[in-house]
Amino acid sequence: TLVFLAADAVRLQDLDEATRRFLAWDSILAERVQLELDPSRVKQAETQKAASDSAVNARIPETYQWLLVPVQPIPSAPVTWQSIRLSGQDRLAARASKKLRSDELLITGLGHTVLKKHLDDIPLWRGDHVAIRQLIDDFAQYTYLPRLRDPEVLLEAIRSGLRTLLWTQDSFAYAESFDEASNRYRGLRCGEAVDVSRQNDAGLLVRAEWAQLQLEEDAAKAAGATGHGGAAATAATGHASDPGTPGADTSTSTAGQATPPETKPRRFHGTVSLDPSRAGRDASRIADEVIAHLVGLVGADVRVTLEIEADIPDGVPDNVVRTVTENGRSLKFTSQGFERE
Repeated sequence: TLVFLAADAVRLQDLDEATRRFLAWDSILAERVQLELDPSRVKQAETQKAASDSAVNARIPETYQWLLVPVQPIPSAPVTWQSIRLSGQDRLAARASKKLRSDELLITGLGHTVLKKHLDDIPLWRGDHVAIRQLIDDFAQYTYLPRLRDPEVLLEAIRSGLRTLLWTQDSFAYAESFDEASNRYRGLRCGEAVDVSRQNDAGLLVRAEWAQLQLEEDAAKAAGATGHGGAAATAATGHASDPGTPGADTSTSTAGQATPPETKPRRFHGTVSLDPSRAGRDASRIADEVIAHLVGLVGADVRVTLEIEADIPDGVPDNVVRTVTENGRSLKFTSQGFERE
């Protein structure tokens, strides 16, 4: 989805005047022969053109100070326009990109659990699967989906979801194609790394429950074939587990039954460093992809602590000290403080 730049009306007039002046001097230099300009006047025209060019470049970021961003929370909601004022001294495109990222209106990293949530909630599935190319078009077209920096962000989320071991709960499977005649997926893969790229995005994402069902059917068929082969071998050799059969091995191993169940892990801890300029985005991903799974467990007692450390060589201004202290107090920080050394 597109984002537009809006101009300040007063500044736009100044930019228009500077642009006209630049075009006028550029036209004079282009017609220097017809106008019979001597070298001194050519030099003067070149100087004026360079000055006008600098004025135009300086006034463009001063003029276009607003971003107009289309916003649609859910598919059924109307599209509204959010106006965002730009600030800073960077180039216009850099300022716009930085502001969109900080407000999470431009996503540079997408978690596979978030992608699955969009697939299920909207939904984006076309039946029980969806083509990856179709998914790329969806994210580029629909305003209610996250605005991604480029298709690679989506492809990385897909790769992450395919290689996770918890794919049956948190993500999806991959298939090369779907055979409607047999109602089966060809080249079904899940819980492993799959090479998905713009040059190789012709595959399908498959709902985890349907992929698991096909895998179980394949496993049952394989087990049935193995069982028939085992029965035939037993009949041929005359060995069986029936205690009435002469020469049968009547000793039944109970070691497997006596083995206690494997102890499951009972605690989790993790530490991660966040990018200060993208702390909101990174914290949101951590909440979705890690914390949410732990909180959802029955009886889980989850504690999350955010620790902030900042070194400012030039010192912190008084207004920043006051603002941070007051905000930290209102946010119920258990401890905070500034140090002079």
